[in-house]
Amino acid sequence: MSLGTFFLILSSVAMATSAQLLLKLGMSHAAVRAAVEGRQWGSLVQQLVVNPWVVTGLSLYVLGAAVWLLVLAKVELSLAYPFVGLGFVITMLLGWWFLNDALNVQRVMGTLLITAGVALVARGG
Repeated sequence: MSLGTFFLILSSVAMATSAQLLLKLGMSHAAVRAAVEGRQWGSLVQQLVVNPWVVTGLSLYVLGAAVWLLVLAKVELSLAYPFVGLGFVITMLLGWWFLNDALNVQRVMGTLLITAGVALVARGG
């Protein structure tokens, strides 16, 4: 795998994980939560389309998917897809750092197992 393709993979994963953080921030907004809890679906849609966190998060997902398509055009799926597991690591760390998500032994160990699997697959390519 070329360095350029590796960069594309990491970029796609980074965009997807950043999108998760932004979407969580958007869905945590008081007006959005009130619409969800009240099952006010029309109001929810209105809140989502004007929420900059949600709009930016969804935009990052679309951009990340476009980059991922470039990756799939260049490498075998069985080589590229395990790198998506890095998203678990990055998402866990972003949640902990920015959202004060709890880290416990099970989450950290599970994440380390995913990371080990990614490393094994990458070395086998």
